[in-house]
Amino acid sequence: MHPRLFEIPFIHWPVPTYGVMMVMGFLSAVYIIRRLSRDITPDPQMVTNGALYSLIAGVFGSRLFYVLHHLEQFRGRPLSFFAVWQGGLELLGGVILAITVILLFLRYHRLPVRRYLDILAIGLMAALAFGRIGCFLNGCCFGRPTSVAWAVRFPYGSDPYYSQVNPNTKRDRPQAYLQLPPEYFEVYEGLEYLKPYERLSEEQKQAVTEGEYRCLPVHPTQLYSSANAFLCCVLLYFFWRRSLKAEKSKGARKVLSKPGSTFALMFIIYGIVRFLLEMVRDDNPFEYGWWIVYKGGTVSQNLGIYLVVLGVVLMAVFEKMQPGPAAVKRKK
Repeated sequence: MHPRLFEIPFIHWPVPTYGVMMVMGFLSAVYIIRRLSRDITPDPQMVTNGALYSLIAGVFGSRLFYVLHHLEQFRGRPLSFFAVWQGGLELLGGVILAITVILLFLRYHRLPVRRYLDILAIGLMAALAFGRIGCFLNGCCFGRPTSVAWAVRFPYGSDPYYSQVNPNTKRDRPQAYLQLPPEYFEVYEGLEYLKPYERLSEEQKQAVTEGEYRCLPVHPTQLYSSANAFLCCVLLYFFWRRSLKAEKSKGARKVLSKPGSTFALMFIIYGIVRFLLEMVRDDNPFEYGWWIVYKGGTVSQNLGIYLVVLGVVLMAVFEKMQPGPAAVKRKK
């Protein structure tokens, strides 16, 4: 776990690892989208402009989704909404708002929307893969305790550790995984917090790093998500290539090869995998609202169900639509 990559000299400004991985994901997505859209864009710079708009929307959407999901943490502190460098981003919210913005951008510039969306799906999965590595280094989006050989332990004071030493009624867990003695906590403004590691005694430090009170091993769900995103990126790329070959073929058109099919497939794959991954995650609360399909599941599991349904509907709609323009002349 390395939430801070390094500190800028002289001004002592910490550079968060999560932010660096987000930038790497953004740059990889832009590179992929620019390269794959060379035959359908009038101006390569337009792709970069659209990506910048979607990046801003993605960060805002990720933060907004997190705040709405953990609203009690922000009551009475409205300005903390903008403190994204302190962590607290949910990628699903960012993806939803980023796609909305890019749709408006494509419609405004009268570009072939479905063809761009197919390429965008490939770039989004690449960006997500890097983003999830950032989650792992930041310690968020953590998994449940497990005994599998590849389980990982997070340090004292991390989000997984804090979760394990406290009960969580929102996940139907009335008792903490680790029964940490009261002397490890302190009260500030009526709330109980873990003591900073520096203020622990040597005996306590040994207990939380190597002894009975160290963090329980958990599923590296962030790495599961990253590996899945990389795999999806490759899978969507070959599915997209299949669609291009089917379009150029003079024979019978292949099923599920119309423009937009790759974009729809992204929702189906991501929705299914996200639903399954939530079963081994331990950070999101269970939900019981009126809109819940899977009672007692997390909000991400229910959104995953909706994404699968959306992907199937889009796939069916795109299959009935005409292909539309294949390319746009470049500006000289």
